[in-house]
Amino acid sequence: MSWQQLFCQTSKQHEAAISQLMEENGAVSVTYQDAKDSPILEPLPGESPLWDELVIIGLFETDKKLSPLIQLISQQHPGHCQLHTEILEEQQWERSWMDNYHPMKFGENLWIYPTHHERPDDNSTQILLDPGLAFGTGTHPTTALCLEWLDQHPPRALTGIDYGCGSGVLAIAAIKLGAHTMIATDIDQQALTATQNNMCTNHINNESIYTCLPENLPKAPVDLILANILSGPLVELAPDLAQRIKPQGRIVLSGILHQQKHEILDAYSPWFDKLTIDTQQDWLRVTGIRNINTPCL
Repeated sequence: MSWQQLFCQTSKQHEAAISQLMEENGAVSVTYQDAKDSPILEPLPGESPLWDELVIIGLFETDKKLSPLIQLISQQHPGHCQLHTEILEEQQWERSWMDNYHPMKFGENLWIYPTHHERPDDNSTQILLDPGLAFGTGTHPTTALCLEWLDQHPPRALTGIDYGCGSGVLAIAAIKLGAHTMIATDIDQQALTATQNNMCTNHINNESIYTCLPENLPKAPVDLILANILSGPLVELAPDLAQRIKPQGRIVLSGILHQQKHEILDAYSPWFDKLTIDTQQDWLRVTGIRNINTPCL
């Protein structure tokens, strides 16, 4: 079965009224896209922020006449919307994502495989992971930077925290690369659920990775913290993260844009030595070694 899509490019202040018109006139679903390449990264749980300029997409059955709706939207929002229609052919949606999500290599020996993909019987470190609701499948440069660091610095026998765990991919990678135990924490319960599901897929037990909200983090300092979040929270968390790392422990920060590096360096330099920056596209990874001049928790 084919479908019709009605695309309406408009501004945020017209979203509610136009969406309502689509729903009242037979839309099976209404979805949104960014119209100006202005990504919204990691909204808080319960938040549904919108872009200033967006595309509203109504999905309609093929026999629905859309010209009256197009005329109605144009009359009620003159000069504030650009409208066009497209036919959406029926697809096997599960097969579509499977065909477009391929194995990814990080560093020399670390791989992420979709669960449906055949995997080689070799000595590589393999993580099984499918796209999901929680952020972190390796496709974004911020995650890739952290995974490459882990491949280059296997955390053998170390303890660590994956702060802002999302899918749990960094904690899982750390365990597969030899870490003793990891704590996966996130402000979003959905991320903790995703991490637990991915642990099961990768045959990792609860003794190896403990999941919790940040307010329930154990007090004992660890050898390694991986924090792939955003620069604002990273700056705010600097004192807390520093106190959770043992002297000479390592920190790996990601989710940082080039223009944000100085505020990150300023925030972490009181507690960390040898702060180093690595880049991928527009994103940075900052790593450092916990100094011995300030106490832990």
